[in-house]
Order: sequence, then C-alpha cells, then structure tokens
Amino acid sequence: MEAGILKTTGKDLSHWIQVVRSSGIDPHKAIIDLLKTEHGFTYGYANFVAHKARASDAASQPDEDLLQGQYEGKENLRPIFDVLAKQLMAFGDDVTQTPKKAAVSFIRKHQFALVKPATKSRIDLGLKLKGKPTAGRLEDSGPFGTMCTHRVQLFEVADVDDEVVAWLKEAYDMSV
Repeated sequence: MEAGILKTTGKDLSHWIQVVRSSGIDPHKAIIDLLKTEHGFTYGYANFVAHKARASDAASQPDEDLLQGQYEGKENLRPIFDVLAKQLMAFGDDVTQTPKKAAVSFIRKHQFALVKPATKSRIDLGLKLKGKPTAGRLEDSGPFGTMCTHRVQLFEVADVDDEVVAWLKEAYDMSV
C-alpha cells in the first residue's frame, strides 16, 4: 500500500500522515472523506492512511500477523485463502491485497473481492458484480452488506473451481 500511495500521489506515507494530523480531523470516516475529496484518494488508500495516521492496531500490524490472526483456530481454511489470493493476484500488477483484522480486501481501482473466514468451516468470498443476478452458489451479499454485491460460500479448496475463478475475473474486470 505504501508503495502504491507513493506511485499514485508522488508523496510518501509520512507526508500524508502529516497532512491528516495537521488537519486536526480525527474521526476515521472524516479522514477518509478529506483524503478522497481534497486529494483524490481512492477509498482503499484513504482508509490505509487514516489507520496509519490514527495509529490503528490493524494498520500497524504486519500483513502476515493479521492473516494468522484471522485463521487462528481456523487453520483448515487457510489453504482456501491461499488459492484465492494466488488467483486474484495473478490477474495483474494493479491488484493490491489489504489484510485487516477480520478479512482481506483485494483492490484494483476499487475493492472487487473480499475474503473472510466466516466460521470454523467456511470462508465467505464477497464480490462486486453490479447488475449480475444471483443464482446457485452466487448469493446475495448477505453479511457483507454494501461492501460487496454477492457472496460465495467456500468450504474446501475444490470449491475454488472454474466457476468461482470466472466470477473473480469478472469482478476484477469491472473494477476499473
């Protein structure tokens, strides 16, 4: 994320943290709004800077620590995540993987996929597929609310089949 911010804005993370801190704005959403409206940030980058500026736990932890925390007690699901992440990152150099405490966002220009270990036996894959009807395994977004338009429940690595990969690619292609 830090490299992406530098590449996109021409200024490093410490610059943007200083911008936020000198603004006097503290609420997380207000920081995001400031960065989006006044500095042209996408939500993902603005959220990252807001976490860093506010010294949030999630933003200050290494990505692998966040992932380990998500799969603690759910280690059997980690191979499903690994297969999804490998597939998603293979779509292009413009994909950013952003782990949080409870899920991992995959962002192109906008978030297009979200991977969350929902239970000890299931991963919920959230996708942004605006206008696509729900059918079969491609369900309504459910617990993701407006973060995603659809959800696919995954119980084993074999569930990441050609159909799921096609939906992943479609969501990636729509995120421009």
